[in-house]
Amino acid sequence: MTTATASRDAAATAAPPRPRARLDWRLRFAALSLIWGFSFLLIKVGTDGFAPFQVTLGRLVFGTAVLAAAMAVKRERLPRGVRTWGHLAVAAFLLNALPFSLFAYSELTIPSTLAGICNATSPLWGMALSLVALSEDRPTRIRVAGLGIGFLGVLTVLGAWQGFHGLDATGTAMALLASLSYPVGWIYVRRTLAGSGESHLSLTGAQLLLATVQLAVVTPLFTSLPTHFSAVPLLAIVALGALGTGLAVLLQYGLVAEVGPTTAQMVTYFIPVIATAAGVAVLGESLRWTTPVGAVIVLVGAALTQVRRKA
Repeated sequence: MTTATASRDAAATAAPPRPRARLDWRLRFAALSLIWGFSFLLIKVGTDGFAPFQVTLGRLVFGTAVLAAAMAVKRERLPRGVRTWGHLAVAAFLLNALPFSLFAYSELTIPSTLAGICNATSPLWGMALSLVALSEDRPTRIRVAGLGIGFLGVLTVLGAWQGFHGLDATGTAMALLASLSYPVGWIYVRRTLAGSGESHLSLTGAQLLLATVQLAVVTPLFTSLPTHFSAVPLLAIVALGALGTGLAVLLQYGLVAEVGPTTAQMVTYFIPVIATAAGVAVLGESLRWTTPVGAVIVLVGAALTQVRRKA
């Protein structure tokens, strides 16, 4: 769900220093956790009235509009250079178009609580991939142990010893694939866009714009125009885009600039807790004991994978 996190490595290198914000960073951190945690509920509500691709397209349109407004206020320009735009097109697919669409399709058949927990596996996938793709990211015993613990938590959430009884395999696989897409995109951004000289806001705005174009091309090929527009699903899509994508990017951008990417990315561990609470309390989704227990194990494992070797 984290567009800004996707470019945090580029942000740390490319973004200029920002003055300290008036609103305490802890309050913005809490707001970001709530916004992203409730995003899975909003996806679920949106798909009640619109096709998954339409939900994703609407999300990107409203998210891009918020970023465009922010860029106009700050007088930021879109990046220049064909090479940069080519890399951004790939990043837009891996970090926005693909995972957003997969989560929307997955929630047709799985509860929003499970989708939110699957999203928490991104740090696990990221650690596993970094061992292969990033030569400077050396494994430690603690991080390898965290990887194993995290995936044990995934198996607990899914109830593997019960043969995954009661779970839709396709929907769950889509949610896990969406979570895998994020670290693939992060590694790509780190390799191609870090140190580009462009501001983080400019890069992210262009990235969302390209993802919107990608969905605008794909959506008419697989869906037809809605015959009617239900108010609640439409409002959910507006909130998902304007808040869950646009405002969330700006909040994360500020957090990365102020407290650094390591602290800012800790929001990942609050998202499944909020998504689960929202799904149960608002949507009335059922909750087996394996879900919260497995989620805790996933979060412990994910936290261990982020432990760095002391200098």
